Amino acid sequence: MAERRSSETEDRKDDHIRIVQERDVESSGTGFEDIMLVHEALPELDYDAIDTSIEFLGHELAAPIFIESMTGGHQNTTAINRALARAAGATGIAMGLGSQRAGLELDDSGVLESYTVVRDVAPDAFIYGNLGAAQLREYDLDTVERAVEMIDADALAVHLNFLQEAVQPEGDVNGRDCLAAIERVAGNLSVPIIVKETGNGIAGGTAKKLAAAGVDAIDVAGKGGTTWSGIEAYRAAAANAPRQERIGTLFRTWGIPTAASTIECVAEHDCVIASGGVRTGLDVAKAIAVGARAGGLAKPFLQPATAGPDGVIERVEDLIAELRTAMFVTGSGSIAELQRAEYVLRGETREYVAQRTTGEAVGRDRGGF
Repeated sequence: MAERRSSETEDRKDDHIRIVQERDVESSGTGFEDIMLVHEALPELDYDAIDTSIEFLGHELAAPIFIESMTGGHQNTTAINRALARAAGATGIAMGLGSQRAGLELDDSGVLESYTVVRDVAPDAFIYGNLGAAQLREYDLDTVERAVEMIDADALAVHLNFLQEAVQPEGDVNGRDCLAAIERVAGNLSVPIIVKETGNGIAGGTAKKLAAAGVDAIDVAGKGGTTWSGIEAYRAAAANAPRQERIGTLFRTWGIPTAASTIECVAEHDCVIASGGVRTGLDVAKAIAVGARAGGLAKPFLQPATAGPDGVIERVEDLIAELRTAMFVTGSGSIAELQRAEYVLRGETREYVAQRTTGEAVGRDRGGF
């Protein structure tokens, strides 16, 4: 039974990569367009001396840019992960893996290599593993440690993807007791824990619970980038599951915009990664200005990775140059100074944040029938 389930997981990973590459899976509305950094006409900085490095969970990174968790678990993904890891190692940034469930549950050397290749080619990079919150309820601590050991991980991401599961024809829709499972692992695992969404954002109240549970970082993965609901709608259509296809399409743009989610989460946790529709170094700069520690991207790296590491490296270097330019014209000589840069919040994001701050958007405390 476990082998069949793992084989289904492996096939699903291959489906995901193919759909992301071939179909329209983009959402919109990150909210970054509503964040305007205040221009500094007299920066008093040497552009080339600007320091983009950060400390993250005890590790030094050359820039606050993450290659977000994408793939693994199918032999077809090995070359992609090899290219992404080489690029992460060459540029000094962090990289996350896709879910390691298949690697734990399927006895297949090709599947295992799709994960282990990252440490083989990037021995010094900051690499973090990945398991679903639902799987934490099933795995004992030794099994979770196996995921860490599999890639000699520097941290482990626990992903929250319950909307995606609700759309999947084969999805696991039992969302009970996941917070307790996260707290159990966060207090006992050998490496730090990052809890991340998968494209629908994390609200401030949830971030507060995660902080209390002892997680070391939160990755908001908000609305505005790749829509996993949309991806699963394509898979449901291929599987002749019309109800799931309709639900996936209906919830394609569901979620908390990345900018708003970042603002809410930084009020509750001091180590937040902003991802979800991040596409430029300017987006990263805006995320940091509102309090994030770093910005993460996934889909923009996927196509270059299919051709090898060089295109990924070039993309990372472009992002760092864009970030450095934003730092230059805000008078920020370091990331710490960028976190103190002035900005103006406008439009829908300002309205969203204002309503959430005043409680106008909270409906569950109102009277009912």
